[in-house]
Amino acid sequence: MPNTKNYDDMTPEEQKEHDRIAREKEEAEQAALPYRWKQTLQDVDVTVPVPKGTRARDLIVTIKKKHLTAGLKNNPPIIEGELCKEIKVEDCTWTLEDQKEIYIHLEKVNGAEWWENVIKTHPTIDTTKIQPENSKLSDLDGETRAMVEKMMFDQRQKQMGKKTSDELQKEEILKKFQAQHPELDFSNAKIS
Repeated sequence: MPNTKNYDDMTPEEQKEHDRIAREKEEAEQAALPYRWKQTLQDVDVTVPVPKGTRARDLIVTIKKKHLTAGLKNNPPIIEGELCKEIKVEDCTWTLEDQKEIYIHLEKVNGAEWWENVIKTHPTIDTTKIQPENSKLSDLDGETRAMVEKMMFDQRQKQMGKKTSDELQKEEILKKFQAQHPELDFSNAKIS
């Protein structure tokens, strides 16, 4: 009988085993696709293997706002279907690499979300488990960089069960106020 226990009710060991099984299933499903793909928040790159020696004139590649087709002329498409999200067609490209794979670059319309799959009907990935590649904080403008650093700090603090920067700041303000007003009783004060 399959484990019907809610994920949050599982022990850390059970969660780890559940995640391992889910990851293996996802990896097997993705490996079975006739293409490979990877993504950032802004774009998706699809690599479609074709027979060695293929020339660009032997290919049909059609990129539309919500649809993708790629394959060899006079053959069923290797990849075809409705994209899971919309793309900016004018910013998308494809090339034939080393006469053995089609490289398709898709720019996402919404550059703030992860795709579960490329083609809507294909197996999905768990986007909550995506570990984004580290980008350089130095690439960001000052305000964005400060916001990202604060978010990263807060995430690390939460993972360790410690206070976030906002909680620490409120605590510091309360301490200063207490020092300025020793006559007040803060023993039952709650910070929210």
